[in-house]
Formats: sequence, C-alpha cells, structure tokens
Amino acid sequence: MKALLLAGGKGTRLKPLTNYLPKPMVPILGKPLLERTILNLIECGFAEIIISVCYQPREIDRYFGDGSKLGVKIRYVREDIPLGTGGAIKNAESYIDSTFAVLNSDIVTQINLQELMDYHRKMKGIATIALTSVKNPTQYGIVELNDGYISIFKEKPKPHEVTSNLINAGIYVFEPEIFKYISADQVVSVERNTFPLLLSSKMKIAGYTDMHYWMDIGTPEKYIQAHNDILNNTELFSKMLKTSVFYGNIFHNNSVRHGYKSRVIGPAYIGNNVDIGTKAVIGPYAVLSDNVKIGSGSRISNSIVWDNVEVGKTTNIANTIIGSNCKIDNTAEICDSIFVNDIAGPVAI
Repeated sequence: MKALLLAGGKGTRLKPLTNYLPKPMVPILGKPLLERTILNLIECGFAEIIISVCYQPREIDRYFGDGSKLGVKIRYVREDIPLGTGGAIKNAESYIDSTFAVLNSDIVTQINLQELMDYHRKMKGIATIALTSVKNPTQYGIVELNDGYISIFKEKPKPHEVTSNLINAGIYVFEPEIFKYISADQVVSVERNTFPLLLSSKMKIAGYTDMHYWMDIGTPEKYIQAHNDILNNTELFSKMLKTSVFYGNIFHNNSVRHGYKSRVIGPAYIGNNVDIGTKAVIGPYAVLSDNVKIGSGSRISNSIVWDNVEVGKTTNIANTIIGSNCKIDNTAEICDSIFVNDIAGPVAI
C-alpha cells in the first residue's frame, strides 16, 4: 500500500515556531508529527510513502532521507509553488498506480488506517473521506451522509449554511481514477474543486466516521490542546509511545535525573537526558523533550518544551511553548507565550 503525505504548508498561524521549520516537523511528545504519522502508516502495513513538500523541504529530506532508517520506502515530490491539496495529489500521479491513502500532515489522530482502507474497498467508491465531528464546523469542510455515502460537501460554510457537524478530517483514500478529475499544473483544492466535481459527476464518495480522536495543530492553542488530550488519553498516549509502561499518568525515560525534592505532577511526559533541578516542579500537563535542563526551584505547567533547552533557576513557565535550543534566564516569568531562539523575548499566544 502507498500513502501520500501533504507536507508543504507554511504553518503561518504557528509562527514563530515555523519560521524555519515546516509545520509537519513540529514535535509531538518530542518527535516530529510527520514521523509519528509515518510510524502509524508502517504499523498499518504501508510499504511506500510519498511526501509532497514545498516550504523548507530540506528539513524533511534531511531528517527522513529515503526512509531506510524507519524501514519504509520514502519518495519526495516537490511543489515550486503551492498547488493546493488537489494539485499536490496530481503532482504525485507518476508514483501511484493503485488504491492509495492521502493525509494532511498537521493532524494528530487515533484513526486505524488499515480499517479505513478496508472500509473504502467495501464501499467501492472512487474516494473515501475520513470524517470527524466538531462543535464549530465553519473552519472546515462539512458533509452530509446518506447510507454511508456523501451527498453534500461544502468547504468552510458560513454559520447560516451549517447543516451538519461532520467535517472533512483531511484523510482520504482514492482510486487512481481520481487523477482524471484533477487538472495538471494548476492550483486545485480537492475540497473546493475535486469533491464537488465528483458529486456532480455522480461518482460515489464514502464517508468513514470511526475516528476516535482528531485534532489539527494549526494554532498554538490547538498544539497545546493536542498534547493535553494525549496526556489525558492513556490509549492514545500508549499508541504514540509504543509502550504501556507509565508511572501513574507520567511517562519518563530512564535517563532522567531528579534533584533533591523535585516533583513531577502528572499527567506529564519527560524525554531523554533531562535534568530536573532541586525543588523544581514539573507539571501538570508538562512535556519536556530530550536534553532539557530545568534549574532549581523552577516550575513548568501546561507547557511544551522542545529539545536542547536550558531553563534557569526559580523560573515560572505556564501555558507556553519553548522552542529548541532556547536558554531561559533565572527568575523569568513566561506565561501564555511562545519563546524561540531567534527572537528576543516571548511572543504572546
């Protein structure tokens, strides 16, 4: 089985975290989201993965290479300019000759992709769209179902146009016939152009609703919320980390060093080679990636700390994202912010 990952987005709403980093490379529990997606694909039996890149493509290529380190074949297709979701799919046509999956690469999900493929084959349509429900669907593409098939698809409806809380989750299965419905060398939105065209052509599009968990990480608030959701969801937490070994609702690697009277309050995640200073308090809802040093007397809660970060003494960090390679001064108070290495001082969320 083959999968196409759409990884060309700039992640504008996540800036400054994405100033030099593609959005799919933003870490989830210390690993790039794109890596966690690929590991899920491998577990579900996908042998070849095509990654569509545009913004900062070298970061993705340098990290994954040909995929051999992960035990999968990875190819790349590049967009010189953003071609939209449909254009990116069309751009990969030469690599695809059978039923294939397509995933937006900014999604944290608990979907079983093998079951999605099986459902698609059962429904015998040209396409299957994975669906999830949200309270406010106006920022997404809403759908209506009739006997398991999509009867209406409307991208980003106005509030008075909302007739369903089921939305397009950005995960698809297509038959190769789909390429006939996407123009080449053009900006094409599969949501605004291709799906309405398929419906008007009386082609069958199935809807798959067994999603369990879904969150896009398009904003800092959603990025933090996704981590909190994972920390609260033991099944998802275990799936992400490929382990069920926890200390209560805390996961930490064996290379963590705890100072005198330091505390970790769950739920929390602690990466490799982490040094927690004397009387420091980590959590609740704290994520510390690899090679992090926390000074004595400091407290970190409801925050995500990327790798190679040093936090000074008696510092308080709350509801904040700290980017890689940052050094936080002693006695700093950082709340509701993003802190990255190439900007002096925190940026408000």
